Amino acid sequence: MSMIHFVGGEKGGVGKSVMARLLSQYFLDKGQTYAGLDADRSHGTLSRYYGEFTQPLDLARFEDADRIMEAALDSDRAVLIDLPAQSQRFLQHWIEDNDVLALCDEMQIPVVYWYLVDDGVDSAQLLEQFLATYGSALRCVAVKNQGCGSDFSAIDELPGLEAQMSLPALHAETMLRIDRRGLSFWAAANVTEGEGPRMSLMERQRARVWLRKAYASIDQVLASLVR
Repeated sequence: MSMIHFVGGEKGGVGKSVMARLLSQYFLDKGQTYAGLDADRSHGTLSRYYGEFTQPLDLARFEDADRIMEAALDSDRAVLIDLPAQSQRFLQHWIEDNDVLALCDEMQIPVVYWYLVDDGVDSAQLLEQFLATYGSALRCVAVKNQGCGSDFSAIDELPGLEAQMSLPALHAETMLRIDRRGLSFWAAANVTEGEGPRMSLMERQRARVWLRKAYASIDQVLASLVR
């Protein structure tokens, strides 16, 4: 069964691309076929780190956005879309004008929206607006990025939130080194030799521990959504 995964959130700087990279690595490590679509044209982060599995996507063009459904219908796979900040209007236009969620129901393709938030009041307000728009029409997961705050009580109090998870924080300098060296999360945790860039022993250990914790949270969320 295919499943569509949007990774987004209207606010910038809350870790959307990190979550998209994390889910990419999760699908690969779980042996799950997946296709990435990078709609964040200003950064292209997913294309840069997981280019073998990712294609660019212009969400403002219906003909391009249609590739989301085509990828899901082509074969059983996870279809992952990395959305930029302030892209909800484009996504909403495509979904509503084409009744995409009804089509997904008809084709039995679950849709999950991983909504990244920090602990700011504006994040809670934007998520509340998103929930008011989509309600139970799709599965929304509030991803509380522990690297962007610690007090998420405003998120916890939102009505109508079906699922949430905590994204553990990875040591900031370790994450910075991973990014500067252009490493996938698998390479950051596992590459020990060769001519290319690699992390130190303790940096690899930190990456492995972080992935293990994050994967446990993702496992729990997905189990609750598809039961």
